[in-house]
Amino acid sequence: MIKVKRVYDPLDKDDGIRILVDRLWPRGVKKDQVDVWLKDIAPSDELRKWYNHEPEKWEEFKRKYFEELSRNPKVEILLQLIKKGNNVTLLYASKSPYNNAVALKEYLEKVLKV
Repeated sequence: MIKVKRVYDPLDKDDGIRILVDRLWPRGVKKDQVDVWLKDIAPSDELRKWYNHEPEKWEEFKRKYFEELSRNPKVEILLQLIKKGNNVTLLYASKSPYNNAVALKEYLEKVLKV
């Protein structure tokens, strides 16, 4: 199962492997709150800055991010964890519901045909 939640939300026993998918480490978060940091799976700096969490750019952002993900070898790490039957929680810092972790979950589910 793939879950998505803010890194600032309380830990849950059902989180499974907690993976931070932001390029920058979130302020005030301790290292023991995250199992894996896959900063290289986050959108490129160029894409992140262009998007700027503007909801009207959401669909275009996802399209461009999915293109980046299709060429990113780090995606295979996530797919292997998920295929092993592990619960995976993708963590993000943004306050916006339109963020890269939500888009990444959608991409992974399409690849896995969940």
